[in-house]
Amino acid sequence: MTPQARVVHTRAEVDAALKRLGRELQAAYPAGALLVAVQRGSILVLADLVRRIDAPCRVDFLSISDYAGGSGRARIVQDLETDIHDCDVVLVEDIVDTGLTCAYVLETLQGRGPRSLAVCALLDRRSRRIVPVPLKFVGFEATDELLIGRGLGVSGRYRNLDLVAAADSSVLQADRDAYVSQLYAPRVGRPATR
Repeated sequence: MTPQARVVHTRAEVDAALKRLGRELQAAYPAGALLVAVQRGSILVLADLVRRIDAPCRVDFLSISDYAGGSGRARIVQDLETDIHDCDVVLVEDIVDTGLTCAYVLETLQGRGPRSLAVCALLDRRSRRIVPVPLKFVGFEATDELLIGRGLGVSGRYRNLDLVAAADSSVLQADRDAYVSQLYAPRVGRPATR
């Protein structure tokens, strides 16, 4: 029998956190800001977040490579289309873990002369931080567990869950669809359990 995934944050809890983050962003940038997501997972957080901001804002995306061969070096493979010089820019992240990716993106964007640059993360996993990164807007503190949902996925799966759940990595290595029936079933009427 497959161990059950544990719901860490329900849909209602995530929605409330996003609503709070939207209010915080609106208060900090009443004239609007450019929200930037790093593809892939952060796009879903950005989409949820931008609908909760009642101020003008623009969005843009960039994509970076995976760290090559343990070198600790990433590179931008799809850049922003927007010139961010003299703009208020908010980097939107699904989760900030080691801080390596976030620090790389912040350093790259800072070199382009924005008026201000801040980070908004749905989840902050400080316990694994290698590089310090300043997070101005945070939804939740994250545990060391493997988390899925609300942008976080494994092998491209589970990103579109409307909740955040803790999963067993060994179970997912054996069967990447192991939690599909449990976690997607609540969408058709069964309540998710903690």
